[in-house]
Amino acid sequence: MNRDFVNLTAENIGSEHLCCIIRSKKPHPGVEAKRQWLSERLKEGHVFRKLNEKAVVFIEYAPLETAWVPIIGDNYYYLYCLWVTGSHKGKGYGRELMEYCLADAKAKGKSGICMLGAKKQKSWLSDQSFAKKFGFEVVDTTENGYELLALSLDGTTPRFAQNAKKLEIENKELTIYYDMQCPYICQKIDFTKNYCEMNQVPVTLIQVDELKKAKELPCVFNNWAVFYKGKFETVNLLDAGYLERILKK
Repeated sequence: MNRDFVNLTAENIGSEHLCCIIRSKKPHPGVEAKRQWLSERLKEGHVFRKLNEKAVVFIEYAPLETAWVPIIGDNYYYLYCLWVTGSHKGKGYGRELMEYCLADAKAKGKSGICMLGAKKQKSWLSDQSFAKKFGFEVVDTTENGYELLALSLDGTTPRFAQNAKKLEIENKELTIYYDMQCPYICQKIDFTKNYCEMNQVPVTLIQVDELKKAKELPCVFNNWAVFYKGKFETVNLLDAGYLERILKK
C-alpha cells in the first residue's frame, strides 16, 4: 500500500507539523524547542518519519551511538517513539512505520533496533507488545522493572549502561532530568516549577543538553526522569496527581 509519508529534512523541518497532540496556530515553545533539537539531530542520522498530514502518526529513531539515552551497543538504531492515535488507529500505519525502520536498518547494515520498555506497559513509552510482534525481545533489565527490548539482526545485543542501573542520586529534593525532544517538556517544566513554588516544595531541574550527559545519566531515560529522596521514580511526564503521589512517599 502506497501511503503518503514524509521524512523531516533540513529543508522542510521549519514548515512541517511535528505530529504530537499539541495544537496551536501560534508558535508553541515546546514545539519550537523540539524543532530546534531535531534540527541538530538530523545531522547525526536521526530519522523522523510522519504521515503527511496533521496527525499523530510517526516514528522517530536514531543511531544508538548518538541517541540521547544511557544505552550501549554497536551499530544499532534506538527507537524513541512510534505513535498512532485517534481515528488513524487500526489502519496499518504503525506496521508500515515499523517496517520502514526495519528496512532502513537492514539497508544500512545495522545490527538491529532497540527501544525502552517495561515489565508493565507505562505511559509515554511506545507499545512494547506491538514491537514484540516483530521479534523484539528483552535483552536487559533494571531492578525497578524497566526493560531494554531489541530486535537483533546479527545476534549481538545492546545493554543499559551500568550507570543507568544506579537509580540513585545524592540530592534528596525532587529532581527532574529532561531534554527538549518532546514538545510537552516545556509546559511540564513550567507546571512543576509553579506547583513546587505554590506548595513550597524544593525542586532541582537539570536540562540534559548534550549527548555525554544523556549517556551518563543514573537511570533509564527517554527524555524525562524523576527522582525523589534520592530514588528514581519514573520516566512519565507529571500531572498534579502523579506529583502528589510521589511527594507523599
